Amino acid sequence: MAETPVLERLTASDLFLLLWDDYGWSTDIGGLAILDGTSLLDHDGGVRIEAIREQLEPRLHLVPRFRQLLYRPRLGLGWPLWVDAPRFDLADHIRVHPVAAPAGETQLLQACQELARQRLDPARPLWELWLLPGLPDRRVGAYLRLHHALADGAAALAAFGALLDPAPGAPAPATPPWTPAPIPDTGQLLADNLRRRGRELGRGWSGLTHPGQTLARARAAWPAWREVLAEQPAPRTSLNHPVGADRRLALIRSRLDSTKQIAHAHHATVNDVVLAAVAGGLRQLLASRGEDVAGLVQRAMVTISLHDEQPGQARGNKPGWMMVPLPLGEPDPVRRLELIAAETAARKHKDRPQAGTGIFRFAAGQRAWYRHFPRQRSVNLVVTNAPGPPVPLYLAGARLLELFPMMPVMGNLTLVVAALSYAGQLNLTAVADHDHCPDLEIFTHGVHTTLDDLARSALVPAPG
Repeated sequence: MAETPVLERLTASDLFLLLWDDYGWSTDIGGLAILDGTSLLDHDGGVRIEAIREQLEPRLHLVPRFRQLLYRPRLGLGWPLWVDAPRFDLADHIRVHPVAAPAGETQLLQACQELARQRLDPARPLWELWLLPGLPDRRVGAYLRLHHALADGAAALAAFGALLDPAPGAPAPATPPWTPAPIPDTGQLLADNLRRRGRELGRGWSGLTHPGQTLARARAAWPAWREVLAEQPAPRTSLNHPVGADRRLALIRSRLDSTKQIAHAHHATVNDVVLAAVAGGLRQLLASRGEDVAGLVQRAMVTISLHDEQPGQARGNKPGWMMVPLPLGEPDPVRRLELIAAETAARKHKDRPQAGTGIFRFAAGQRAWYRHFPRQRSVNLVVTNAPGPPVPLYLAGARLLELFPMMPVMGNLTLVVAALSYAGQLNLTAVADHDHCPDLEIFTHGVHTTLDDLARSALVPAPG
């Protein structure tokens, strides 16, 4: 008897992020790398794109989603699922977007903003890698975009890492032959959907027949949900307006060793220092807008990865969160750091359920949340911080000199800050709504100033 094929349905967490499309928000995450493009460019400064594709294609089997489509069955056949693309051309996904030379950081980020404005084509696998030549000293930008339903931050890092090597000239991995599997037919989809519904009913019945276990799980998860749903609402500030389709980008460079020394000197963590720096930037930003920051506390949703795979093997979406008050009203940057460190220490012991749990396991609950999202008052901004590769890596033989994470804005969150460590660096990217945050440089200046103040307080070199 033939084995029943295993269908790769989206999880509740994946679906939670897929629904962004229906509300007009940008759905891509990824990263921007700055490469030493000496080996990538010809004598005229053009990208050797065919050679790059030839070097990267043998690595695609390490990221199966890179050759899969998101397939949405008709009503009654279950949730969306991943299926092999019947036709796959790497030239559709690894492409060149020249930046007029000599291009500085402003022109590079403008190019990324233009590319981010273009929706990923749903008729193809939902990722792109853009090579951006035109930078000084034969440097090249590399902008990787992934649909958020395909990966969260940890999984996006793993996907990008699969394309990279630990040394230049590293041999390509053995490449198994790839033949696309056929798209499941109606009978297979219906049978799979019925099996999944049966398991859901079984879990629901088990919950009713074992109320003690159900109550224990609910009690464990409630403190984390209470942070979002039942704590004091986020204060009304100019940070929260319904976002549009366009974004602004800013890069903030720092050093991981200096940040660790600051954290150690103040009995905090690197993430605490990042949050304190963000708080300093927000204090300066809102004050410059004429808003009263005295006594002001902003609520930051800090994302937490719940992946339990080995490093570099994370797939899909397993996001958790922690709500952290940022005391903008405190004028002393050291005291702000101490208050934030005390809050995170008190909240770390709580169980952190995934985003697609509770009422968010159901599409109706997710849609209800999204209809409310442009008016929500639970959170003022989102901050992410992920550990990246500790050593230099290479893309098609070219060294990654710098690496910056990219996240989207959504709902009424006009500012998202993402931090990523890489090869001794700790770099932040501020992503803001284009129309509601025209003064993003004031925020980045405040972040730099705060980091410098904290470095002086810890008697370490400035981290910039």
